[in-house]
Amino acid sequence: MTEFNKTNWSKPEFSKQYRDNADIYIVERRRMIEIMKSFYGYFISDNENKSALDLGCGDGILTRNLLEIDSSISATMIDPSGDMLRRAKELLRESDNIHYIRASFQDLMKDTILQKNFNFVVSSLAIHHLTLEEKRSLFRIIHAHLHPGGYFMNIDVILAPAASLEDWYMELWHEWMDERKGALGLEKDLFNDITKRYKELEENKPDTLEDQLTALKETGFREVDCYYKYGIFAVFGGRKQR
Repeated sequence: MTEFNKTNWSKPEFSKQYRDNADIYIVERRRMIEIMKSFYGYFISDNENKSALDLGCGDGILTRNLLEIDSSISATMIDPSGDMLRRAKELLRESDNIHYIRASFQDLMKDTILQKNFNFVVSSLAIHHLTLEEKRSLFRIIHAHLHPGGYFMNIDVILAPAASLEDWYMELWHEWMDERKGALGLEKDLFNDITKRYKELEENKPDTLEDQLTALKETGFREVDCYYKYGIFAVFGGRKQR
């Protein structure tokens, strides 16, 4: 696991560039967020006490979308970036029952940071920074801090199981960014810049969807499945048994 302060995400200018262009960089970002909202509304919103954990919360966009459909949620936001947490606090400034913790995945694995359990744990484009063994460790922590019957959802990039599929997925990604930058009148070749970071930066450690679904099952999650997938972008998770 790469220490957070040695990654690009520790640099405010890098995280700002990501925030400003996330809808271009991330294929079907809005669709995946809508799927999360639908999932929450269908499986979780009827719980009497609703609590959510946003792991690697960034600027708080996932929790803001959840609060739009259920303002009674008590949310805990965890991110290692002080800049991102400041952005999240600004985005969620009108919401009550929001708790902020500055911590990395390394911190979660070493210390007893979480003091409560949750109905819903969600993460977006953060867990791929862990090795598969570290992902398993994090999945165990998530499972331990879910109420019985609670759900975990991960929105993330995955590793294709074959080089030929990887090439096609990169082409899909390229087409997506070209369409978005064209609509915005941008001329810079965003694709080569972003994919170079994705493939070459040591901090990125994506694993196949199959390996991660297996890891969730081995951790004890039930009803494990992929809820949505577009190339290397996937939404998947599972439920803690009642």
